[in-house]
Amino acid sequence: MKKNTILSTILLLITVIMTSCAPSTTPLTVIEKPSDIEILSSYENAITKIVDQSMPAIVSLNVTKKNPKDKKDGSSTASGFIFRSDGYIITNEHVVNGAKSIRVSLFNNRTYDARIIGSDPNTDIAVIKIEDEKEFPVLMIADSEKVRIGQFAIAIGDPLRFRYTVTAGIIGGKDRCYHPESKLFQYHRNYIQTDAWINPGSSGGPLLNIQGEVIGINTLNPGEGSTLAINSGLAKKIAHKLIKHGRIIRGYIDAEMRSVSKGIKVTKVTPNTLAAQSGLQPDDIITECDNEKVSNLDKFRLAVMEYQIGKKCTLKVLRQAQEISLNITIEEMPLTLVGGSVNTKSASWKKLGLSVRTLENVNSQRYTYLTEEDRGIIVEKVKLNSPGSVAKIPKCALIVAINGQEIADAQSFETFLQSQNDISDLTLEIKSFNGEKTVKVKLSQELTKKDISES
Repeated sequence: MKKNTILSTILLLITVIMTSCAPSTTPLTVIEKPSDIEILSSYENAITKIVDQSMPAIVSLNVTKKNPKDKKDGSSTASGFIFRSDGYIITNEHVVNGAKSIRVSLFNNRTYDARIIGSDPNTDIAVIKIEDEKEFPVLMIADSEKVRIGQFAIAIGDPLRFRYTVTAGIIGGKDRCYHPESKLFQYHRNYIQTDAWINPGSSGGPLLNIQGEVIGINTLNPGEGSTLAINSGLAKKIAHKLIKHGRIIRGYIDAEMRSVSKGIKVTKVTPNTLAAQSGLQPDDIITECDNEKVSNLDKFRLAVMEYQIGKKCTLKVLRQAQEISLNITIEEMPLTLVGGSVNTKSASWKKLGLSVRTLENVNSQRYTYLTEEDRGIIVEKVKLNSPGSVAKIPKCALIVAINGQEIADAQSFETFLQSQNDISDLTLEIKSFNGEKTVKVKLSQELTKKDISES
């Protein structure tokens, strides 16, 4: 019985195998390739769908500025997009620089007056805001690190005053450098290159991927068939900082450097700066910053910019083949590198040799020695050999009072100085990384030919 059962089982298996190997009587399904028209139609439908979805969040800007030549008001058009439903819009800094008024038009032809939240010349990013009781449609911002060379790119904006012009192309390159003649600190390798056509008026508009997400902010047309867009990762980071602090306050080590095989070589240290006072010297080679290896100058500078002003960082340096540690106090990036300027006609510059600005409570977080309750004016620049310099008022110090009178803003400070024509000295109460102290400033100090230098 057992033998017969085994034999039956074997016969059954052979039958199943033979059946499965037999030619099938069911015809195979032939998969037809899509025609060229179908392929093009699919691409066309994808583009039009992205455009239809994106248009409500893309805005047209009409910016009124004063013409410096004839001092008459003139208007220009530009682009932008809403990235927060409460009305925050990203555009280019060069679009809003010097603007007297900004009028925003949506795709549905509704218009709004916009106010500038903040702008950053170094990255050419600005944030403006419009108000409404209802929420606005928004564009999502993609991770620009995932952008691939060769992928599709769609640009939407108002070139040559043609509203909502759509162009498409591919990503031709990433991490591109572009350095116009400028004294500004330039962010390196922050541009996406594309052949999606843009022209004046496109500035500030979005560069989109095939999912309709923002991968860049259309900015430059250097010619030769390529355009440049600020990568979305940098734009998003700067935009959020502008909303939080109102301005970008960058940390800085005042020294000239270059990348070498062993690290970052210091070629020059500016005298009378925190770097010099902390012991940094020419020919030092920086190998570590707060226990992190450093080898690339661009990355090192970007890392330093994120430090709070007044914070100490520990640098390991090679000096004549000997490794030593230096505690460097981070200071604020100089005016010339961030697009600021000195009002040489101001009373504070003429009498004290100080360039000042009002401290906004939203940007006090960028200084280690300030709190949100602090009020006063920040010293942006100190003229060498001026009364302020002789009194040893440090750059980045907060002036809270003058002759016992509290100072809330820069205008109050200027008004006080203009009203005091017969006094020979002043008493300032200041707060800095050295603590709080009272400083006597003698106004009779004669200035030298080095007045334009920074201490």
